[in-house]
Amino acid sequence: MRAERFQAIVEAYGADPARWPEAERDAALAHADQAGEAARAVLAEARALDVGLAGHAAPLPDAAAFARALKGAEAALTPAPRGWQLRVPSFRLDRFRLASGAGLMAAACAGVMFGVTLSDRLTADVQADAVLYQATLTGIDDTEVLG
Repeated sequence: MRAERFQAIVEAYGADPARWPEAERDAALAHADQAGEAARAVLAEARALDVGLAGHAAPLPDAAAFARALKGAEAALTPAPRGWQLRVPSFRLDRFRLASGAGLMAAACAGVMFGVTLSDRLTADVQADAVLYQATLTGIDDTEVLG
């Protein structure tokens, strides 16, 4: 095991080997024995942090704070008073989706038709240029002109 991995395990799980991952525990213990002073320094720092964390007790909330939290939760769960509200029926929303989809399809079809029409005109211009070029050729037979 590398020293960086050993330090990562000790920083994540503390100095107690019982809390280390079982798959790496034996390798980490072997590294601690082999590394000597460097491993002992890492373990000593982790032990100091473990002792500090173990001595800290989480404060309990007072009864008034607990009651305020419960009231806030109950207020969040109760429905708001219903007044005048604008409600959109779901069928209109579906019609809107249908109309927007139809509009998208119409735009796509128009684009295809425009592309086909434009490509036909461009192809016609190219064909006309080819015919004019072939008309200017001078040759003995017409195979060059007719292709």
